[in-house]
Amino acid sequence: MGDSRWRIRLCHSEKVSAAEWGQLIAAATATLTGLFIGLRWLVRGWLNELRPNGGNSIKDQVNRLETRVDKIYDLLMDKS
Repeated sequence: MGDSRWRIRLCHSEKVSAAEWGQLIAAATATLTGLFIGLRWLVRGWLNELRPNGGNSIKDQVNRLETRVDKIYDLLMDKS
């Protein structure tokens, strides 16, 4: 308790030093950068699912279903 460097600020009237502003800005920048990188990683993963890759992506599955629906529609139209 004797060391005033580790004291928690309870009053807003004390002035904040330039070093403390720098630490706050560095922490905010690091946090935002981490969030941005994480979001970018997620979006890349989602976009990879939307590209055809030989049968395993969502895009390939949608294309196969679309082809099947077209064939069913043709069969129904032939019987009418």
